[in-house]
Amino acid sequence: MKIDVALAEKLRAAKESIVEQIGRIIVGQDHVIEELLITLFSSGHCLLVGVPGLAKTLLISSLSEILDLKFSRIQFTPDLMPSDITGSEILQEDRSTRERVFRFVPGPVFANLILADEINRTPPKTQAALLQSMQEYGVTYGGETRKLPLPFFVMATQNPIEQEGTYPLPEAQLDRFFLQINISYPSSDEEKRIVVETTGTGDVKLKKVLSAQDVIELQQVVRKVPVPESIVNRAVALVRSTRAQESESPDFIKKWVSWGAGPRASQSLILGAKARALLQGRLAVSDEDVCAIAKPILRHRIVLNFQAEAEGVSVDQIVEKLLKLNGPN
Repeated sequence: MKIDVALAEKLRAAKESIVEQIGRIIVGQDHVIEELLITLFSSGHCLLVGVPGLAKTLLISSLSEILDLKFSRIQFTPDLMPSDITGSEILQEDRSTRERVFRFVPGPVFANLILADEINRTPPKTQAALLQSMQEYGVTYGGETRKLPLPFFVMATQNPIEQEGTYPLPEAQLDRFFLQINISYPSSDEEKRIVVETTGTGDVKLKKVLSAQDVIELQQVVRKVPVPESIVNRAVALVRSTRAQESESPDFIKKWVSWGAGPRASQSLILGAKARALLQGRLAVSDEDVCAIAKPILRHRIVLNFQAEAEGVSVDQIVEKLLKLNGPN
């Protein structure tokens, strides 16, 4: 497959325009914006984790304004039902024949850009309603599968502080998120800017940058980016080294990790590295691209054991150690 240079340049230019527009609303969070765009152009979904007040929802809603896509927000609550997400059938009477028939009414998941706000606030039955949508881009109801509009992009938020009354996402569902993006507090200067710019009377209007067809076209370009065999080998070796069951895994993995990442992590590393390379204006993947996205790719796919938690070891620390061990030759 030969990459279209003109489309690659279009993707880089689109990134600059999107970042410029988001910068009119969001202060800082450069790495978060980049990782969001990597997820979008890799045809993936992302999980944003951060304490309240860090503009997670504002960031996603701003992105929906910049992209000419149908946007839908789902506020996850303990009483939310699966049909509240996917849609349901209603009994309707035909006025001419007086015949009663069931008609499917699509739920909010039938959109291009889905904000699943506080996804861990709803029970597993409702969380699972998103599984088929995220993996197969369709919803099955009443024995019939209805396709979702493309592109389809789920951005879920999660508050890491409050655990009471929440339902942790199962590993099977976590694995369907392309990246887990951790959002941290702003710096002192950034916080001052936030206060000044959000306590005035200004009303910022955002410009549309890409259409749905543009996004689909650029997602296809990402898949055509060439990757050297040495980088593929490194990505696979990195993922396999997270599994305590593998004989070649380092001792600290056997000590701290219960379950490592699966093959989907290897796929995501390569696809995400392709997207990052294009977003930075390069037509081939480098080792730096794999290293840059290793943490958001792996942090939700590695299950630590009790000893790691007791010693205060984080997944990010483990990934850092693995990157040093699996460095370029």
